Amino acid sequence: MSVVEKRSVTIRGHRTSYSLEKPFYDDLVAIAAARTLTLAALVAEVDETRPRDTNLSSALRLHVLAWAKRGVSS
Repeated sequence: MSVVEKRSVTIRGHRTSYSLEKPFYDDLVAIAAARTLTLAALVAEVDETRPRDTNLSSALRLHVLAWAKRGVSS
């Protein structure tokens, strides 16, 4: 089991944080690179589109899962 790491990011001018296991974080970085986005831009995009009753960490995990299910290689 991977240790959960807390990370901070600035989204639309305010600081927030999310906690992800290393494999999810690594895939998130790979997705951002494949889409030629900064990690902060990808996190902001996920934040903008997530349901308000879903926390950011969960939304990021679901984004990684959806990307993997689509079969997009990064």
